[in-house]
Amino acid sequence: MPSLQKTSAPQDRPKGRSQTVIPTHRDKVAAAGSELIGGPYGRRAATGTGQLTPVRVIALVAIGMFALGMVQKLPCYNWAWFRGTTSQYTHACYSDIPHLFSGRGFADGLVPYFDRLGGDIPFLEYPVLTGLFMEVAAWLTPGGGDTMQQEQAFWLANAGLLMVCAAVLAVCVARTHRLRPWDGLLVALAPSIALTATINWDILAVALTAAAMLMWSRERPLAFGILLGLATAAKLYPVLLLCPLLLLCWRAGKWREYGTAVLGFAGSWLVVNLPVMLLAPEGWKQFYLFSMRRNVDFGSVWLLISQRTGDSIQPDRANLYALLLMLVAVAGLAYLAFTAPRRPRFAQLAFLIVAAFVLTNKVYSPQYVLWLVPLAALVRPRWRDFLVWQACEVTYFVGVWMYLAFTTSGNSKQGLPVDGYQFAIVLHLLGTLYLCAMVVRDILAPEKDPVRQDGADDPSGGALDGAEDVFVAGRAAHPARHAAPAAEDGPRVEWGTPGDQGPRG
Repeated sequence: MPSLQKTSAPQDRPKGRSQTVIPTHRDKVAAAGSELIGGPYGRRAATGTGQLTPVRVIALVAIGMFALGMVQKLPCYNWAWFRGTTSQYTHACYSDIPHLFSGRGFADGLVPYFDRLGGDIPFLEYPVLTGLFMEVAAWLTPGGGDTMQQEQAFWLANAGLLMVCAAVLAVCVARTHRLRPWDGLLVALAPSIALTATINWDILAVALTAAAMLMWSRERPLAFGILLGLATAAKLYPVLLLCPLLLLCWRAGKWREYGTAVLGFAGSWLVVNLPVMLLAPEGWKQFYLFSMRRNVDFGSVWLLISQRTGDSIQPDRANLYALLLMLVAVAGLAYLAFTAPRRPRFAQLAFLIVAAFVLTNKVYSPQYVLWLVPLAALVRPRWRDFLVWQACEVTYFVGVWMYLAFTTSGNSKQGLPVDGYQFAIVLHLLGTLYLCAMVVRDILAPEKDPVRQDGADDPSGGALDGAEDVFVAGRAAHPARHAAPAAEDGPRVEWGTPGDQGPRG
């Protein structure tokens, strides 16, 4: 039975823990990798002084990696997008952006959602804010020249805008945990961002979601809600974050903050969507209709099952199965939120619910990995685990394009056959499940959480950080060493491990 017994956070944290955390002092993989640039950060080096502060370094690295990703797309930019289907797959440089310039009416000056398109899709099948982003890029695309030149210019205009999003994303992650800015390097150096950021427009929603997380960590729930509403107006997945936040605010009794966030969310989402919803309802509905009617597609567990069994899974069945699995995932989150020996961090539950959506969705486009990268950096800032997961995602990135090359070339010796592609799907699923397992372990054994090992509670939790519990269940209702009420005349409970004890894996 739930208990109303309060379990308070420790009020006295050990002294000397307010210094910036240096990954090369704590992480063996980070320390080894730093040898490429001169070795681990000096213990007496002045952190955050001079022009190259951690945040500025991370922003520059993010821009540099994004530029490398653009270079990786050069074979397609120069010719493969325009001279045959298979070449863009064999070079692993495919992007939706140039193809949709003509395919969605931007080349003809059509207004998204208002002007009907030819073909099977009558209106633009993207959320409204993403459609506006695409329209702005079309305005920036100079006229004149042939179709190839216009599509190249459209991709460049989008890439320039998306580069800003990538820099904002890395900076927001670096600033979310005040004492752990260098964790933003996980985002800035993530190979999956360089490879997938210009495939589609997902990084817009990802950057807005990271900005929302930053605002919540600064105890600004209204700004959090507004930014999360804008992110949801660009892509559907950010709305999922309201679920774990509800559970954690319930446990901590932070109803006012949660209500403020929901009001900000609803207001900003309506400001973006309501005009199109009222003036072009058919165009506005296209994204939701397309999502519901979309067939089981690349990368999903449902495609894997369908290919292995030979049984075609219809969209309505896949939607139902995915919904049921998401309900199971939400029930699991609720169990963790209310029974964990210590209230989970917001980023932990946010990562788990987005990962559940990724794992159960009927399609997994390569750029969907972007949804998880910033959350992974906040939730499990260990380079070994992050790189294991990224290796799985990069393998899938290569695998899906090689599989498409195999299916479109008509040459059985070119590309990756079905069995190889299925292995890539399994590797992607296992990599994500591995990271989920590590997060669940950290929730159940808080002393193993790398963020909490320095005595922190929930540095991205805002009003939840250090708050007392007012609603708990199961084991959490019986105080343990992780969540013991501090008696006025008794010793305080210290969270984490004291001191800087050198590299840890």
